[in-house]
Amino acid sequence: MSSNPVAETVASLMPRARAELAELVAFKSVADFDQFPRSESEGAANWVADALTAEGFQDVALLDTPDGTQSVYGYLPGPEGAKTVLLYAHYDVQPPLDEAAWTTPPFELTERDGRWYGRGAADCKGGVIMHLLALRALKANGGVPVHVKFIAEGSEEMGTGGLERYAEEHPDLLTADTIVIGDAGNFRAGLPTVTTTLRGMTMLRIRVDTLEGNLHSGQFGGAAPDALAALIRVLDSLRAEDGSTTVDGLTSGSRWEGLQYDEQQFRRDAKVLDGVELIGSGTVADRIWARPAVTVLGIDCPPVVGATPSVQAGARATVSLRVPPGVDATEATKLLQAHLEAHTPWGARVSIEQVGQGQAFSADTTSPAYAAMARAMSVAYPGQEMQYAGQGGSIPLCNTLASLYPQAEILLIGLSEPEAQIHAVDESVSPEELERLSVTEALFLRNYAAS
Repeated sequence: MSSNPVAETVASLMPRARAELAELVAFKSVADFDQFPRSESEGAANWVADALTAEGFQDVALLDTPDGTQSVYGYLPGPEGAKTVLLYAHYDVQPPLDEAAWTTPPFELTERDGRWYGRGAADCKGGVIMHLLALRALKANGGVPVHVKFIAEGSEEMGTGGLERYAEEHPDLLTADTIVIGDAGNFRAGLPTVTTTLRGMTMLRIRVDTLEGNLHSGQFGGAAPDALAALIRVLDSLRAEDGSTTVDGLTSGSRWEGLQYDEQQFRRDAKVLDGVELIGSGTVADRIWARPAVTVLGIDCPPVVGATPSVQAGARATVSLRVPPGVDATEATKLLQAHLEAHTPWGARVSIEQVGQGQAFSADTTSPAYAAMARAMSVAYPGQEMQYAGQGGSIPLCNTLASLYPQAEILLIGLSEPEAQIHAVDESVSPEELERLSVTEALFLRNYAAS
């Protein structure tokens, strides 16, 4: 990185950043209190609140949001008449999945092969640290030139919408000229990228019932309707022969016109097994950024170990549908529900429950904030120009903020490049990315203040 005072300051703060990220990763802050203690999320929230207080933030508060979780808010005043920038990250994390499959403990930050491993290291506790590093670098080099609002969400991974509903009920709280969402990532490590679109999502639970109770498969199998087989039929109806998502009435042929994703590189990033085909049609970018994608997240049925020779009376599944910009998530939910009901065979009873929803997002890339970010990235990543990419994941808060504050400019950056393996076993963060993006954000705030 080319030498400049901000970059030098960030470099000097990296040992502290690692220690702080280790403290934050240690909290098992999964916002599913049936699986993980509420006290772990509360501990992480208090850690963030204490960090903001130590940096001189005012009005630091733990916001009790309608979904039963806490978001952390703080306000750092800048010079009189300065612009206001909202910095966003979330401190909640995905469950670690199979802890035994991790090379090192998921809630213990561990350095290995030049990366820092731990659940939330990139998504998105690292984003909290990135914001803190940027602000500290500015304070050490002339001061923070804008008013800063900081919000750390406590349930983003669950999709339960607590902060969205809170923001709607308190619309003045998060108002800003520009919003920096620190929950995305570079297209590739070392390639500076802003994410300009996000797919929305809807999540449904489907239950199929056919019998009053399980039956002996030898005595009744062949005529008694099997609920698990009925559920499998329904779920299979959601995909065409090539694996494309097929929900009745849902548009699925959109194209992505921006940065393209090389198919062989995608296979490596996704760790697709040799000989296994990719699913869907069109370019990889079309499939993951511009088109709907259905995923069966889980099925309740007897496990293989201990299974008995029974015709199943009931079975259920959780189904996620990612929806691209231009598709209303509420309408997509209705179409998905109607599809599931219409494709349930044999007159089986079907019940459907909605458990999450968020709208897609598309940014205005012609704004002054994007120009300020491009200049910052060119300094933090010498010889590289800022790239525009989509993201297949969802950050429902983006659309809420865009609706509440239509004049605000929204930029998405972050640490979740492909090698980070967010949501998977052995999630990690690149300390070089953390350093460069912290420099980027600091320079962006300075550029934006002067624009």
